[in-house]
Amino acid sequence: MSVFNSINSSGSALTAQRLRMDVISSNIANAETTRARINEDGEFEPYRRKTVRFQEKGQSFASQLSRVKNKQAEMTNGVHATAITEDDEPFTLVYNPSHPDAGEDGYVQVPNVDPLQEMVDLMSATRSYEANVTALNASQGMLTKTLEIGR
Repeated sequence: MSVFNSINSSGSALTAQRLRMDVISSNIANAETTRARINEDGEFEPYRRKTVRFQEKGQSFASQLSRVKNKQAEMTNGVHATAITEDDEPFTLVYNPSHPDAGEDGYVQVPNVDPLQEMVDLMSATRSYEANVTALNASQGMLTKTLEIGR
């Protein structure tokens, strides 16, 4: 076990949470975008909410399970983003006949982004980021004190 495992783990978590904050910021910025891309029919489609999927770095679930079963020491590998996926929820319909993207019935498809949910997710990501900074600073402090003992 390396003395830098905790620093590497916190560093990977900081990178992952920063990506999550970037994706959430993109969702908030595009909450009103009705022409994000062109679909298969050649028509404009609203922006779709995106989410980040995380996974532990390194070993598979089966090897982790056997490691725990055999009571071996835990290896901290950190975390990484495996995918940025689009939310499959349907678009919201808003009645606005004067909108340029309104259909014949007067309804406009708007993105499936809920700004309130995005703000809650952003606060969660920010708190996770701050917790990892605190853990990183604690690890750094412990290593510094260890080096001072050797003087």
